[in-house]
Amino acid sequence: MRTQVRAGRPNQLLRNLNSKIASIPMILTAVVIFLGGTLWTVVYSFTNSKLLPRLSFVGFDQYERLWATPRWLMAIENLAVYGILSLIFSLVIGFLLAALMDQKIRFENTFRTIFLYPFALSFIVTGLVWQWILNPEFGVQSVVRSLGWESFAFDPLYNPDIVIYGILIAALWQGTGLVMCLMLAGLRGIDEDIWKASRVDGIPMWRTYLFIIIPMMRPVFVTTLVIIASGIVRVYDLVVAQTSGGPGIASEVPAKYVYDYMFQAQNLGQGFAASTMMLITVAIIVVPWAYLEFGGKKRG
Repeated sequence: MRTQVRAGRPNQLLRNLNSKIASIPMILTAVVIFLGGTLWTVVYSFTNSKLLPRLSFVGFDQYERLWATPRWLMAIENLAVYGILSLIFSLVIGFLLAALMDQKIRFENTFRTIFLYPFALSFIVTGLVWQWILNPEFGVQSVVRSLGWESFAFDPLYNPDIVIYGILIAALWQGTGLVMCLMLAGLRGIDEDIWKASRVDGIPMWRTYLFIIIPMMRPVFVTTLVIIASGIVRVYDLVVAQTSGGPGIASEVPAKYVYDYMFQAQNLGQGFAASTMMLITVAIIVVPWAYLEFGGKKRG
């Protein structure tokens, strides 16, 4: 009898066989290209590769040179300022827009399309558009001065002290719509009985959002945070389109540093070292997210 039961039970390796076979190309792609490329980059970051990669190890020399370079330090400072402000403003503005949309306003689909449309544009197009808008000769500054305010000055892309904020404006314009849609999907998933109960208890709407709705939307916030953070680390197109890293090196970012050293300065070792530092930054973001999303559920 026991033998019959075992014979009737399908082998675990053969369950969902078609799905497993179909996933082989993606698994091979992930292992060979992504994992293999990552290990290759890390290994060659310890070499003195120039125009072509070569296994001539120099220890941590590339990393020491990297952290002694003012351009890299400026890139890290810009990324920190841009990243912190982008996270805060994207989440706050996106959630406020979603909360307004959730009030069943008229022409909701139209407004939602308007807010989400910038996300459909490429970063290069967005950067060029905002380069024109922020140009002091025919942009916002010129328009305001033509209205009579001759002393008005607004040229963030030409001021090294605030150039990163000009890039931030373009990034928020493009990315806030996506955050709004994610937040709106989370709000629409909240049970209507919760809203009714809060109204019956006389709880103000702002307290309902702050102490009831937002904690219930934790998975949405975590996912949105990871999406925004990964985009922050990879920011490149906006900087190239708006300022090309200028004035001087005032708007330098790590991704542009990597590109310039690998393809223009022909210093692969230095570019690999900077790439590895970016990889570590992404790992710092992804690992806690994976733990929160999957580790906590297993414990539960």
